[in-house]
Amino acid sequence: MPITSPPSTTTRGREAEEKACRFLEAKGLRFVARNYRAPCGEIDLILHDGMALVFVEVRLRRPSRFGDAIESVTPRKRARMTATAAHYLQRHPTLANRPCRFDVVAFTGTDITTTDPHWLKGAFGV
Repeated sequence: MPITSPPSTTTRGREAEEKACRFLEAKGLRFVARNYRAPCGEIDLILHDGMALVFVEVRLRRPSRFGDAIESVTPRKRARMTATAAHYLQRHPTLANRPCRFDVVAFTGTDITTTDPHWLKGAFGV
């Protein structure tokens, strides 16, 4: 039997983002963009929740004594997300007057296919 290597971190991250997007769409949010990149950082998902524009960080972490996936969203990561969101709004001025929210969808576990998402709505503010 051939030995297969485990999925790469990039592959696991993409799978988590896809699962998070499907989860949020099932909750009624509407997809806008994925992996928006700016000089200051990246936002995994951008969706509409009614009139609100939602910037989503997707986190995937194996169980650890150092904390779960939600706890891994550090103040530095939050600052980069808010700067990237400001960049996005500058590039899309028609959306600039909408209310905005920052959410986290986290997966803590070893297998993304069996791990349920934990959605932290309004995880942090600006």
